[in-house]
Amino acid sequence: MFSNKSEIRAVLKEKLAGITKPIYEDYSYKIARQLYETEEWKYSKVVGITISKQPEVDTYQIIRKAWEEGKTVVVPKCHPKDKSLIFRTLTKFSQLESVYYGLYEPIETQTDAVDPNEIALLIVPGLGYTPQGYRLGFGGGYYDRFLAQYSGSTLSLAFHEQIIPHFPIEEYDLPVAKIITPNQIVLTK
Repeated sequence: MFSNKSEIRAVLKEKLAGITKPIYEDYSYKIARQLYETEEWKYSKVVGITISKQPEVDTYQIIRKAWEEGKTVVVPKCHPKDKSLIFRTLTKFSQLESVYYGLYEPIETQTDAVDPNEIALLIVPGLGYTPQGYRLGFGGGYYDRFLAQYSGSTLSLAFHEQIIPHFPIEEYDLPVAKIITPNQIVLTK
């Protein structure tokens, strides 16, 4: 198998780059539909979610659905100095700005910070996942730090290509409770 996380990231990025736009749209739609049926989604008033960038599962449709259902949507603002995340309320997409690597984050002057304890459901991004819910992030460690102090529900959205049998697990890695793929929900705990 792979000897380190960098190799795994490279392979996963290559696999994801091979997903065509129609398949990407189809899978993202199916994943979102399954998410809406979960107890976590139905009973969460405040949902933490990232602003997706292809090839990640599309979160724009999920954010719209949350707004339609009257949920509060909070999205992360990265603070590179201490590699921390602060979630901020998002009420419209125009409150986003492009930051490094073409990622979109909330504009601080137009959004309010939210206490992590208010976030009922956190949809955790990742590049790869084991069936046990361990995630391989993009390498910054932001979510690992945040999850260490977070006590709400966690789940991740993933394409089949992102589920891999195993990779090196570090002592600070924390699994998510569920992984939603286009045609199944993997219970990890």
